[in-house]
Amino acid sequence: MKHVSILTLYDATLTSIDSSHQIFTRVNDFMSYQGRPSFYEVELVGLHSDMNLGGGRYNIRADKTIDDISKTDVVVLPLLCGDFGAAIDRNRKYRDWLIAQYEQHAEVVCLCVGSFFLASTGLLNNKRCAVHWAARNEFEIRFPEVQIVDDNIITDENGMYTCGGGYSYLNLLLYVLEKHLGRDIAILASKMFEIDLDRKTQNPFTIFIGQKAHGDSVVLKAQELIESSPASNFMVDEVCNAVGIGRRTFERRFKKCTGNSVVEYVQRVKVEYAKKLLEGGSKTINEVTYATGYNDVDAFRKVFKRFTDLSPLGYRKKYAM
Repeated sequence: MKHVSILTLYDATLTSIDSSHQIFTRVNDFMSYQGRPSFYEVELVGLHSDMNLGGGRYNIRADKTIDDISKTDVVVLPLLCGDFGAAIDRNRKYRDWLIAQYEQHAEVVCLCVGSFFLASTGLLNNKRCAVHWAARNEFEIRFPEVQIVDDNIITDENGMYTCGGGYSYLNLLLYVLEKHLGRDIAILASKMFEIDLDRKTQNPFTIFIGQKAHGDSVVLKAQELIESSPASNFMVDEVCNAVGIGRRTFERRFKKCTGNSVVEYVQRVKVEYAKKLLEGGSKTINEVTYATGYNDVDAFRKVFKRFTDLSPLGYRKKYAM
């Protein structure tokens, strides 16, 4: 049997705490239906027995405090909301306990932007981490030692699990169930809770927001130029001339500040513009292609799918108003 400690962190969302508790405890019921013994002992664990969460919106009673638990098998870090810096500070008393549990080989299951607290412990340094697309820029600034993953919704680093945005933490919980109990239980849980088992990426949901908190005025000027005209096919030399800097120096600074090459940035701006046109639903795929500066529909389709995991037609069917 595995002991699961779901931390009742300050600034955590009640839904992420409760749904984690429900999924792990309900799995014991599934096992019972099959004539198998319970697998999880699930407890809510806090700094105190009564925890005030959500800025005072609700209270939650913990089963144990961290002082009561010297060793656990699985630690679940719930989704955080609000000011991440403040949340990290308010939860600092969990830090040493969490590090000690991981050093004793506990698995750490981190839900969405709970990763801000996990990264603050140093446990994610030089490890991969999936981050909600809307929080990526802030996370990258705060924790440059962590390797952000964009192409997968889940990471698995030696018993430390993270996931991308929002309710994708449900997919992470299924992933952990599969590792512990096998594919059959994960499939059963996905059916019972009606969770899409094989969702792998958050790309279809991502809204591109260029990193602009870097303090480089030259790079910022280039970003504003590119974003001001998504239909334009900017060449790198053209952008360099516009901001008055040599190509080699500019490309290095641009990549460092934004995380994208100039060409990738231009493509992302075009794709984001195309998404808005497709959501409007009034233009044909050819018209959207030409409106974003592409003359070749196949080339546009390849770039669009690269950043969204959907074809332009598939995107329009999914999101058109």
